[in-house]
Amino acid sequence: MSVIYSSPTIVIKQFATSEESLFCDFFNDPEVMRYLPAFSISDYKALFAKVFDDYEHGPFGRWGVFDAITGACIGNCLLRVFEEDSSAYEIGYSVAKAYWGKGIGSEIAAALVAYTFSHTETGDLTALTHPDNIGSQRVLEKAGFVRTGNIVRRGADLYFFVLKRGEMEGKRFEMG
Repeated sequence: MSVIYSSPTIVIKQFATSEESLFCDFFNDPEVMRYLPAFSISDYKALFAKVFDDYEHGPFGRWGVFDAITGACIGNCLLRVFEEDSSAYEIGYSVAKAYWGKGIGSEIAAALVAYTFSHTETGDLTALTHPDNIGSQRVLEKAGFVRTGNIVRRGADLYFFVLKRGEMEGKRFEMG
């Protein structure tokens, strides 16, 4: 199982094939799902099955976020090709409610930015948030993203954030 980031707080790593229920159960929390598109359990199982193909072909993927002390799965995150522009990549993350407000989202976003710019040649890194998800918007801004407008995806009007590779040169991420 490949670890893409580790700190005294969290570990971001590939899911094991045995962790399907761990992955799917995460999306049962209505608070976690408040700003995310809802899918059926079969959709989540299909999404989980796809992660292993992503791991094989990299650098993209959906990874588990685990508490570094307890080993509990506390979220997930992803890097993928941006659907609306294949020359850009998109990050995303979800964190269990018990871990909100503790800097975990910021640590995940910074880790994903560092991973993307060290493993790809992309010029633009993107992220989307629900307009009411102020916490996630702050996380993205802290990571260097700038809101550049709105985008409609699957009928939802979302805020569109961009981080350009050149804007990150000379900056150092505070992680952990």
